Amino acid sequence: MHLHDFWFLLIAVLWTGYFFLEGFDFGIGVLTKLLARDRTERRVLINTIGPVWDGNEVWLITAAGATFAAFPDWYATLFSGFYLPLLAILVCLIVRGVAFEYRHKRSGERWQSNWEHAIFWCSLLPAFLWGVVFANIVRGVPIGPDKNFTGTLADLFGPYALLGGLLTLVLFTFHGAVFAALKTVGDIRDRARSRATVLGMTSGVLAVAFLGWTQAESGNGRSLPALIVTVAALAAALVVNHYGREGWAFACSGVAVAAAFALLFLALFPDVMPSSANASWSLTVEDAASSPYTLKIMTWVAVPMTPLIIAYQAWTYWVFRKRIGTQHIPAPAAH
Repeated sequence: MHLHDFWFLLIAVLWTGYFFLEGFDFGIGVLTKLLARDRTERRVLINTIGPVWDGNEVWLITAAGATFAAFPDWYATLFSGFYLPLLAILVCLIVRGVAFEYRHKRSGERWQSNWEHAIFWCSLLPAFLWGVVFANIVRGVPIGPDKNFTGTLADLFGPYALLGGLLTLVLFTFHGAVFAALKTVGDIRDRARSRATVLGMTSGVLAVAFLGWTQAESGNGRSLPALIVTVAALAAALVVNHYGREGWAFACSGVAVAAAFALLFLALFPDVMPSSANASWSLTVEDAASSPYTLKIMTWVAVPMTPLIIAYQAWTYWVFRKRIGTQHIPAPAAH
């Protein structure tokens, strides 16, 4: 395997890991409005991701940094052509992080309500926009012979991209509902399982539509198994969720998220940014990569560090594995 192929694989793993973790994170944010009935239940949902949400976002920083270092031309074309959607995602992530930290600083009704709105919208918009971005990466956008994006913002929001955004939004919310059922007790747990059933079935329909479209248009023999795994994992998640096996349901929903993004990367390879204007102007893993020496140095660093980071984050989830409920939320102080 060439080093540029290895780094494409590693970047695909980093992005997939990010969406596996941040997916249920976004889903919890959306469910603060769709599942929680009052402020106490919203706090329960937020507390399920309280110890881990910032760690999940480290995967985004690592994936973006690795893309910049290993494939600078890909990074330059992607972040210039997709500037506005990516800027919107970045602003949402910043506001969302501030909302998590500042929501509980004051007990005022308006103060907390405003931050709760911020958590909801700044979870929903990135969950949708990431699907739009990756749909465009796989299908291709107008790129000129100088590797510059030549399209407009409207080119990024065609029917295929919007369907991709809708899939990631619903799939992440389903992933979040299963995680909520896994991490809570009482009535909110039962309602999370019920909501997961509806979201899971909707995700299945959207997955068949979008991933089937992707397979028909850009797929190959490598990506077809990923499509089958995605649909099978969603079906399995629905079955085990019905029987109250939340741990298995979360594992299956996570496999569905991972397989869906694996399909996108498998359909994309060996390109990194296809050009819809002229196929010969597409960026490939070979011509967009850094020098072999740069990739070699990066590999010496990444190979030992990546397993350590994964092990540390797994340990973090193990430490904070206990369920919580409304009975664990202290009553507001009297004034």
